[in-house]
Amino acid sequence: MCPYHVWYNQLELSVLPPVSEFDTEKNALKVKLDWLQCHFTWTPQTETIDWDDMKQRLEDSIQAGVKYQARSYNHLAFINCLQGNCEEAIQNLKEAKRILRERHGDGFEKRILVTYGNYVWVYYHMDQLEEAQSYLDKLETVCKLFPEASRFTAMIPELYGEKGWSLLTTAAQYYEEAKKCFTKALEKDPDNIEWNVGYATALYRLEGFSGTPGGHKSTESIKQFRRVLELDPDHAEAMVLLALKLQEFNQEEEASTLVERALQRSRHHPYVRRYAAKFYRKASKIDKSLKLLRESLANTPNSAFLYHQIGLCYKSQLLHMIKASNRNNPHNSTNGKKMDLINQCKYYFKKAVKLRQSFINPQLDLAVIYSINEELQEAEKIYSDLLELEDIRPENKQAIRLQVGLFELNVKKSKPNAIIHFEEVMQVNYDSLEKERCRKILERIAKH
Repeated sequence: MCPYHVWYNQLELSVLPPVSEFDTEKNALKVKLDWLQCHFTWTPQTETIDWDDMKQRLEDSIQAGVKYQARSYNHLAFINCLQGNCEEAIQNLKEAKRILRERHGDGFEKRILVTYGNYVWVYYHMDQLEEAQSYLDKLETVCKLFPEASRFTAMIPELYGEKGWSLLTTAAQYYEEAKKCFTKALEKDPDNIEWNVGYATALYRLEGFSGTPGGHKSTESIKQFRRVLELDPDHAEAMVLLALKLQEFNQEEEASTLVERALQRSRHHPYVRRYAAKFYRKASKIDKSLKLLRESLANTPNSAFLYHQIGLCYKSQLLHMIKASNRNNPHNSTNGKKMDLINQCKYYFKKAVKLRQSFINPQLDLAVIYSINEELQEAEKIYSDLLELEDIRPENKQAIRLQVGLFELNVKKSKPNAIIHFEEVMQVNYDSLEKERCRKILERIAKH
C-alpha cells in the first residue's frame, strides 16, 4: 500500500467515534432480534403500505369487540412503534398479554410468543436494552416447553396462524404467503376453526382480489368455508363469506339463506354486517345494505371504508336509474332523484377521501360521478393528481390507469390517449383483473 493510502486510512480511522459499550451491546442484541418470529420480522417496513389506514382498521376492530383482540393489539403495537409512539406500543402489548392470559389460560405459553417478540423489539427501539433482554429471556424460557423449538422460536400452529392473520391484514401481495402459513398451521392441527377460517379467507381473497394467481380455482374457498361450517355450524363470518362466493355462481337462494342465518346469530359482529351489506348491494337490495352500513357507521364513525361502501350503494342506484332512463324517456321526472343520488355519492366519497387521503378507490368513484354530472374539469383534476402519485402499489397503479383510459375512450373520445393508459396497465408486472380487462379492450380496439 502506498504511503498516501496508509495516511488516508489512518486519518479516516482517527475521525471515527469510538464504539461505546452501549453500541456494542445493542448490536449484539440486534443479531438475536432478527431470529425472532413476530410482526417486526414478518412485515416489510419500507413498502408502500398505508400504516394510518391499517391502524384505523385495527382500532375499529378493537372498538367493535372482535373475538381475537390480542391479535389486533399486537399488530397495533408494531405500527405505533414504527411511527415513533413506543410508549403507546408498550401499552398495546400489555393489553395483548392481559387478554391472552384471561382467554387462553391453558394455552397462554403458545399464544404469548409473538407478544414477547414484539416486546423485545419495542424496548430495543426505545434503547431500553435491559428490558429488551428480559423479554428475550422470557421468550427463551417459553421456547424450552416445546421439543422442536430453537432458542428463541417455536414454529407451532399458533405462531403460523398469527403470522398468517398478520399478512392478511397488511396488503394483497402477502395473501399467498398468508395461505402458506395457514396450511402449515393446519398440518399439525387440522380441525382448528381459527386456522381453517384463516385459510378459507386467504383463498377467498386470492380468488377475488387483484393479483389473483392463475392456479387458484374459484371453488377452493367454497369448499373450505363449508369445512369451517362443518366444524362450527354457527360461524357467522364464514356464512356471509360463503354467501358472497355462492352469489358469484348465481346460487342466490342458498346464499340469501346463509346471510339471513348469519345476521340472526351475529348481527352486531362488524365484519358480518359489512359482508352482509356487500351481499345485499350486489343483489340490488340497496335499502337493506344501507341499513346495515349505517348501523356499522354508528359504532365506527371514522371508518373511511364504511363511507365508501355507502357511496357505492348510491352509485349503484344512480347507474341503475341512468340505464332505465336511457331505455325510456331521458327527460322524465327522475331528474330530481338523479341529482339527489349524485349529491349523495359526492358526499360519501368525499368523506371517505377526507378520512383517508391515500384511499384510491373512492377517489376513482368520485371522478366517475363528476363525469356523469359533466363536471369534467373536476374529474380530470382527480385523474391528474392520481397519475402523479409515486411509489404506489401495483394494483392501485393499474386501477388508476384503467379508469383514466376508459375516461379518455368513452368521455373524451380520444382513442390514442386511451391506448397509452391501457398499455401502461399491461406493462405493470402484476396479474390482476384490471390487466385482463385492458387486454380485452386493446384486442377489441385492434379488431376495429
